[in-house]
Amino acid sequence: MEDAARAAPVIKEEQPDDLYELVKAMLVAAAIALLIRSFFFEPFNIPSGSLLPTLQIGDYLFVEKYAYGYSKYSFPMDLINFDGRFFDAGKPKRGDIVVFRQPKKVGIDYIKRLIGLPGDRIQVIKGVLNINGQPVMLDYKGMEYISDDGRSVMYKRYIETLTNGVQHYIYQISDNGRFDNTPVYTVPPGHYFMMGDNRDSSLDSRSDDLGFVPAENLIGRAWFIFFSTEGIDDKCDRNGDFALVRSLGCRLIEYPKAVRYSRFLKNVNKI
Repeated sequence: MEDAARAAPVIKEEQPDDLYELVKAMLVAAAIALLIRSFFFEPFNIPSGSLLPTLQIGDYLFVEKYAYGYSKYSFPMDLINFDGRFFDAGKPKRGDIVVFRQPKKVGIDYIKRLIGLPGDRIQVIKGVLNINGQPVMLDYKGMEYISDDGRSVMYKRYIETLTNGVQHYIYQISDNGRFDNTPVYTVPPGHYFMMGDNRDSSLDSRSDDLGFVPAENLIGRAWFIFFSTEGIDDKCDRNGDFALVRSLGCRLIEYPKAVRYSRFLKNVNKI
């Protein structure tokens, strides 16, 4: 009994609060993700065919947020409100594929190719882009039959060479479409002129629905595709007995088949 009385008291070590540690780890992870998304890279997916053939519906790409500096549109949900840009590290170049905030629609982001710089005169004549009175070079590459936004269309494919030497593919359906013969657009200071590579199926700066894009609306420059899929639409919808199981089985088979593996890691600024 005496020995037992002399035994050292058991000291109970404090155990960390597991829930607190989990919440802290999640907050740190969220802060890091927010930092990366705001200042470095942001994922963006392509919802329409306006940049065919360069970008396809179902492409997922990273946007370089630091390419042109930062504006209030660089941050999620426009959390920070200020005018102009800061850390304006580089100027946008003709031919860049740019993600920007639609100036006439709240909260909508667009992706287009930058064609006109401040002071440029932009015009389309019989389907040929003219920059400052000079028609760009077009190299015809043949016809392609493409499904675009649910309709099948025969496109003419060209390599277009801009006045600074940047080359990229474009699609044309005809030379007398809605935006194939335009007035001269003179780009005002602090603005840019954007166009889609799918020239007859792009709502861009040729339209009053978009017009000139203010410099502060630029979000970043498209970089490379990290994932691409054709999607399966309603291919795996099932009804009747075991519909959920049969639909899941179908998706396990069809999703991998729909992935465009050849487009992974493709730099969107190179043909």
